[in-house]
Formats: sequence, C-alpha cells, structure tokens
Amino acid sequence: MTTRVILDTDPGIDDSLAILLATASPEVELAGVTVTSGNCPMADGVRNARNVLALAGRPDVPVCGGVALPLIRPLYTAPETHGETGIGFAYLPESTAPVSTEHGVDLIIREILEHPGEVTLVAVAPLTNVAIALRKEPRIINAVRQVIIMGGALRTDGNTTSVAEFNFFVDPHAAHIVLESGMPITLLPWDVTKDIILTQANVDQLIRTPSPVTRFIADATRFYIEFHMAAFGYAGCSINDPAALALAFMPDLARTEPMHVAVEYTSELTAGKSVISYIGPATREPDAHDLTGYDTAAWPPHWRRAFRPAPNVRTVVEFDSQRFIALFVERMERLARQ
Repeated sequence: MTTRVILDTDPGIDDSLAILLATASPEVELAGVTVTSGNCPMADGVRNARNVLALAGRPDVPVCGGVALPLIRPLYTAPETHGETGIGFAYLPESTAPVSTEHGVDLIIREILEHPGEVTLVAVAPLTNVAIALRKEPRIINAVRQVIIMGGALRTDGNTTSVAEFNFFVDPHAAHIVLESGMPITLLPWDVTKDIILTQANVDQLIRTPSPVTRFIADATRFYIEFHMAAFGYAGCSINDPAALALAFMPDLARTEPMHVAVEYTSELTAGKSVISYIGPATREPDAHDLTGYDTAAWPPHWRRAFRPAPNVRTVVEFDSQRFIALFVERMERLARQ
C-alpha cells in the first residue's frame, strides 16, 4: 500500500535529497512538490525541484510555486549553507517537462480535499504555503491524513540564531498558525535532525555507483559538508528533510511524545523560538495522531494553575539514525542503477 504525499519544500540541498528519496521509495505516491522561499528564493527552488525530479526520472510530478515571501517578516535565505542557487556545487540540466500553472497553495488544498484522509503533507520548508492554505480553506484541517513538519529547536540551540531553527525563524507567524491549527502534526525538530548525519564516507560509497544521481548528491553535499565542517567541525551533513519524508512511510523510525509547542513571533530578539509546555498525564493512551486524550479539566488544580495546555503536536524525541542512513544510501544506490 502506498502513501499519497505532498512535499512542501524550499530546495535546498536536503530538500533535493528528500525529493530523490520520495521518488526512490515504492511506498510513496508523490502527488506534487510545492515550493516556497527559504533556503533560496522561490524561483530557484522551483527550478531545482523540477530539475531534481527530471534527474530521478519523474518529470511527470507537478512542481508548483507557492507564496514567495514570509507572511510579515522580510525574506531570509541561506546561500552560505546551500550555495547561491540552492544546490551547492551541483549543476543540473533544465527540465523539459511542462511548467505547472497551479499555485502551490491550491495544489495542497485540492489534493487534500479530493483525497480526504489519504494525503500526508510533509512540510520541510518555512510554513508559509501551509499557513495560507489553512486560511484559504480550513476544511483541510480535518481532511488531511497527517502533517509531518521538520522545524523548531526545542531543547537545543537553534541553527540560525541561538534560539531558533531556520524554518521557524524564516516565517514564525506561519509556524504559529500551523501549529495551533488542530491538524494532526508530527514535529521532527532540529534537536533530532542535527544528529542524522550523512557522512563523507556515505557519499564516497554512493559515488562508487556511477550515475548522474550519485554525482549530483556528491556535488551538492560537498558544499553542505564544507559548511558543516566550518560550523560544527565534522565531515558530514545533517539531512533533515529526507528524515521527515521517511516518517511518511516508516513511522517506526521514531518515538514521539505529545507536547504543546508554541512559536515566538512578536520579538525580533527571539523570533522563531520554540517553547514547550509540558503535558500532564493522559486520561487514556492516545492513538498515533490522536491528542484528544488529554482532559485538562481532570487534572489536579495545581497542574491547571501551572498553565499546561493540551498538546498540539506529537514530537519526535528519538530517531533511529543508523537505520535511516542505511535506508537512504541503499535507495540512492538503487535509484542510481535504474
């Protein structure tokens, strides 16, 4: 059985790897790739997504540009991390596939409403497109199967400021709207993804299978690894977005806990900061994406006084990085041989 996925991106090196993993995974039916600005401006991101899909032999997958600017704040991009065009040192020929004229926000809404209870939305970019989709068509809240978000720094320093992860920093207002929407959200934070590392040794293994796919991975990640070496001191790179994509079809990679996560959006000093409110005991054990088992009225008075709101996400607190990296490498090798 396949899972129908919309991938909301800002490609981006690790976004591009997430697209490759989606095309290489038989469990995934990739319904579309939507794009916003973030790692690079949206026009570059749309071009990168189209070209990566062509590289993977899937030019039929629609790529739809969405909202090009954050809701309120000025655009912040990351050329120092992803290169001037978003894909490091890599170069890809231009896709010859027809250009989609559908707006990314409209694709998200249409897919979810046309396939109620079937679509998994994997959002690995600033959440601008998703927030606008919620405002335009609130019915998607109850129609989406699940939403997997890569974002936030909960118990660790951020990767953009000392308190904020990149996706939440770029558009904290959108992150606030999405997290408080009531959608069934699984949150994969930087706390976890910073340790999901594709090493230079993994890349060396991949390029032993000669292919335009492995050459692209090597050229793109060489820039990314150089950045990680300078910033963090190791020869590898955190592949945040492919890990989020993998949770759509392999949720047993992760252990999650229900939490209430808020996002600071009013302060310039702490914009994008994730704030956890710890949750009291459940009245029953909730299902995988059911957060309704937490009845605050049943909590002791001193718990209620401490303002412990009901959870709005299931947060990944443990992730089997070794198993995931082995899966990623194996599937990239298989894609390269096709």
